[in-house]
Amino acid sequence: MMAIAAAAVLCYLGLCAALFAFQRSLIYLPQPCPQAAVADAVTLPVDGAEILVTVRERAGAPAVIYFGGNAEVVPRAVPELADAFPDSALYLPHYRGYCGSTGSPSEEALLADALAVYDMARRRHDSVVVIGRSLGSAVAVHLAGSRPVTGLVLITPFDSLTAVAARHYPFFPVRLLLRDRFDSRSRAAQVVAPTLILAAEHDEIVPRGSTENLHAAFRPGLSRLVVVPETGHNTVPMLPEFAELLRAMR
Repeated sequence: MMAIAAAAVLCYLGLCAALFAFQRSLIYLPQPCPQAAVADAVTLPVDGAEILVTVRERAGAPAVIYFGGNAEVVPRAVPELADAFPDSALYLPHYRGYCGSTGSPSEEALLADALAVYDMARRRHDSVVVIGRSLGSAVAVHLAGSRPVTGLVLITPFDSLTAVAARHYPFFPVRLLLRDRFDSRSRAAQVVAPTLILAAEHDEIVPRGSTENLHAAFRPGLSRLVVVPETGHNTVPMLPEFAELLRAMR
C-alpha cells in the first residue's frame, strides 16, 4: 500500500511539474494567420521583439485599440469594429508569437507591448478607447489603469486568470504554479474611464461570478455590466447586434 501511495504521489508531482513547465502553451494559443493580414500590418519594435499591428487609419479621428482573446486572429475583428466605430482609427496588436509577431507571449510582455501600442496611437490621436476580449480584457484593464483613455470595453472578462484556472484545474495547486496571473481585479481601481462590461449569459469558460467580481472592483458608478442573452464565451462577437453593443460606449 505504501508503494502504491508513493507512486501516486510521484505521479501527482509529475503532473504538477508538467503543468508548471507547459502552462503557457495552455494559456496562449496562436492560430494560423492569413498572409495578407501579416503583409498589411505595421511593425512596432518593442523590447526584445517586433510586434505587428493591424491598423485602419483615420487621420485626426479618435482611436480604438483592440486586444483579442488567447486564440483569436485579431485582423478578423476589423469588420465588426469598423461597423461600430466607422469614424475612428483602429489599432489591433498581434501578441508576441501571434500572426507574424516575433517573440514569445507572457503577461509581462503583453502588458508592456500594450503600452507601446497606446503610445504609438496617442501620438497620432487625441483620444483612445480600449477594448479587450477574454484574455485581452486583462491587457485592456492594465492599459486603462496606466494611461489616460476615453473609454474601456471588456468582453467576457475575468477577475484574475489565477481564479479561473483554479476553477478549471481544482485538483492542482494552481495559485502556486501559475506565473502569468493577469489579476485585473487588483488593477481595476486604477481605471478612471467609463467602462462597459459585456458578459455572456452562458459563459462556459469564465464563471459569471468572476466577471461580477471584476465589475465590483471598479470605482463606484464607473462600470456598467451588461449580460448578453443566449451567448457563450466565444459567441458574443458573432451576434448581429454586436456593433450596437459596442456603440453603447460612445
